Amino acid sequence: MSFINVSSKLMGTIPRFLLSANHNRQVHRWVGPTLRELKHRREKMGPEAELPRSSHSDWNYKAEIFAFGKRLSEQFDTAVLQQAFTHRSFIAQEEQRQVDVGIEKPELGLKDNRELVQLGERLIEEYVEAFVLTALPRLPNEGIRSIVSGLTSQEKLANVSKHLGTKDIILAAEFPVTDSLLADTFCAVVGALQKSSGDERAFLFVRDFVCTQLSQQDVNDYWTIESPLDLLREYCKEKKLGEPEPRSIGLVGKNTLLAAHRVGIYCNKQFVGSGYGEDIDTAIEEAARDCLRQLFGTELNMKPIDFGLQLADVAKNMKRRADKRNN
Repeated sequence: MSFINVSSKLMGTIPRFLLSANHNRQVHRWVGPTLRELKHRREKMGPEAELPRSSHSDWNYKAEIFAFGKRLSEQFDTAVLQQAFTHRSFIAQEEQRQVDVGIEKPELGLKDNRELVQLGERLIEEYVEAFVLTALPRLPNEGIRSIVSGLTSQEKLANVSKHLGTKDIILAAEFPVTDSLLADTFCAVVGALQKSSGDERAFLFVRDFVCTQLSQQDVNDYWTIESPLDLLREYCKEKKLGEPEPRSIGLVGKNTLLAAHRVGIYCNKQFVGSGYGEDIDTAIEEAARDCLRQLFGTELNMKPIDFGLQLADVAKNMKRRADKRNN
């Protein structure tokens, strides 16, 4: 056996960490201080400005548009979906650039999404309202409007839009995009889906991404009731349930800092609800809120909302809303 073969076998038995340590000794002494200085300068300059994805060399807009629909498992018309992401500010910016280089009548061949935004806003409001009316049939119109307003607010829609990945595909003059642009884009996507695949797919899209935000939440938080006892009296009078009568049914810790009153409310000698408070007025107010939750079907232990509702299940409430709008 030759000396070379023996040496190669011995090298094979040496642990890898020893070889790597030997290799690290060959790094020049100036590398560490240089890297630390570069890091210090980068921190001193502050964070880098956020750049759009389109500034990257591997950007492919058509591929991004195609992938967006596939991620959502939806069938979009490519031209309509691209229109949904194109804001008027982008078209105006590109037209101005062409004018600056001498083109008198610039033509981009692009349509902005204003029409789709209006269509999407109307569809979202109709779908969400019909869904809430179907899921919470005993809730008054004021409560329905409060929930719909909360779910379709700019902040909520912008949050959904951002998590769907629209931020990097939006064509707009400003960057980073604002919540207003994100919300408008989401509305435009709903409008594009309705034009591409019909009302059924558009409703399911809104149900899955907007209405499901009610999951594991107290729906009563969306509706702020200023005078619960007055509202309870109006509701009982309208439904002919009798005049609500608050009665003290419990008291602990009297004349102490930890006093707790319990008040029950009765209608036609029937117990409706109760509440606790540090004084009698607070207890009456909480009892009235508990009664309203019981009457509206939004009690704390209410049955979970059915997020499997289909368009056919809410069609009746959508038709009712359309009739009111026409009248």
